[in-house]
Amino acid sequence: MTKKNQKKKTGAETINWDLSDLYKSPDDPRLKADREKVLQLAERFNASYRGSVEELNAEQFSNALQQYEEIAGLLGKLGSYAYLSWSVNTEDATLGKLLQEANELGSEVNQHLVFFDVEWLKLSDQKADKLIDSKELKKWKHYLQVSRQYKKHTLTEEAEQVLSAKSVTGRAAWNRYFDETLGAARFELDGEKLTEQEVLSKLHNPDRELRKRAHASLTKTFKDHSRTLTFVFNTVLADKYTNDKLRKYESWISSRNLSNQTDNETVEALVAAVTNNYHLVQRYYKLKTRLLGVDEMFDFDRYAPMLKTTKSVSWEQGKEMVLGAYGDFHPVMREIASEFFEKKWIDAAIKPGKRGGAYSASTVTSVHPYVFMNYDGQLRDVQTLAHELGHGVHQYLSRKQGELQSSTPLTTAETASVFGEMLVFNKLMSTLDDPKEKLALLISKIDDTIATVFRQISMNRFEDRIHTARREHGELTTDEFSELWFQTQKDLYGDSVMLTDEYKIWWCYIPHFLHTPGYVYAYAFGELLVLALYDVYQNAEKSEFSKKYLSILEAGGSDWPHNLVAKIGLDIKDPAFWENGLSLFENMISDAEKLAESL
Repeated sequence: MTKKNQKKKTGAETINWDLSDLYKSPDDPRLKADREKVLQLAERFNASYRGSVEELNAEQFSNALQQYEEIAGLLGKLGSYAYLSWSVNTEDATLGKLLQEANELGSEVNQHLVFFDVEWLKLSDQKADKLIDSKELKKWKHYLQVSRQYKKHTLTEEAEQVLSAKSVTGRAAWNRYFDETLGAARFELDGEKLTEQEVLSKLHNPDRELRKRAHASLTKTFKDHSRTLTFVFNTVLADKYTNDKLRKYESWISSRNLSNQTDNETVEALVAAVTNNYHLVQRYYKLKTRLLGVDEMFDFDRYAPMLKTTKSVSWEQGKEMVLGAYGDFHPVMREIASEFFEKKWIDAAIKPGKRGGAYSASTVTSVHPYVFMNYDGQLRDVQTLAHELGHGVHQYLSRKQGELQSSTPLTTAETASVFGEMLVFNKLMSTLDDPKEKLALLISKIDDTIATVFRQISMNRFEDRIHTARREHGELTTDEFSELWFQTQKDLYGDSVMLTDEYKIWWCYIPHFLHTPGYVYAYAFGELLVLALYDVYQNAEKSEFSKKYLSILEAGGSDWPHNLVAKIGLDIKDPAFWENGLSLFENMISDAEKLAESL
């Protein structure tokens, strides 16, 4: 590494997770034994219940669900270990093989189980409702209610088996190929070959020329891979269209809304509220242009920090910032988050072959979550740590709901993560006396909120256009993808940011479009919900609020999202709800403008 680009170590270089609570290694005898066991359990389940679901009474159905959960838990454990191992080293062919074996096993097991859903959904509503309301099935009531919504979208047992078998060599395989392609890609910058994550982090650097070079480096390598990535996108879009047609979904987003336990009207109200307020983004970037002292804001300037010097935040400092903020809110939050550090449940080191981004994997209820991130010592990495640990605490608390109801729909899955970010942000703000430092931190928070709310909705608009175009006109060229991306981004930024021609290709590296089509609006949903939630918190009796908040996290996916949020007095089904969150965001911009004037 050249002296010019040599960077100070953060302490995260040695933060690698210990997956032994799942399995000790890919050669662990328990792993092989569990593969055999889960297949045997699935075969036994099939032999016991296939063709007889209609005849089961409540007690027998309860026994069946207990066995079903055991199989799901064991399969989830195997799949989690394979994916987590591979995601930190996507270049290791052995780990790729392990992941593929887990996917193939999952498909094989599912083929033995699919009859259960099919037969359950064939029951009359009257009989199903009687079972759902029985005391024996109270534990799974919400899961069973939600599952009935898929009645008209579920195919025959034979068709479901075929779809499950083909998914391994279909979308799942293309997603793996996408991840491995970008995981192995190297981006040349100032004479060094860096990972995607390392170069992306330079866009947050105060040195404008470095941001510009990083932007050029990313663009060049994206273009080098554009033919491959375009083909992957087209294939996954076509695969989803085929599945949607077979399952009779009205539009490309319908299945996502159903899995998010929300309706089209609520999502459309959210999208409309955000797009109608794009002017707030443009107002902000005009302020930031003045603060940066540049004549024109370019796309590589969007995340520039206001202060010319940025302190590197060590891993230990970041850890204490997050634990301190969590502890101030509730001791249980700190206690759980501390376990992630003490027991090596976090992988934060940046290393070759590791995929980009961050996530918290819930794994299975018999183990615990694991947090994945790439810590580079910037303040935004502290916020990412707070975000993912918010997920981790949520997943840890909700384990008591069991394998079928611990996970939340995406719409509320982001609540704890974004709330965690808010706790850290406000704690940091309270420790600052210098107005310039306060403004710099506020600018950073507004940048993050724009990325979470407005940019995600602009990406939702891009998804809407590419799915529609793929269905109506067939395969898209790289230029057609790029033009649709550019149009939706131009709508967002208007004349406040100069989008370069190079930026047109930047749709191609975003994994959510492929891994979880339709996901991105959930970020905006979660951020605006948390802005409203935090507003309630600031005006409430703190200890009472924190108790209610933890009870919501513990509930996991055991109730409808609107019912859980209603416990704190918020109505997410009210179209005007989103305007409240947006007005709170506008207040942040106004505060920044006032601070800027005072300086």
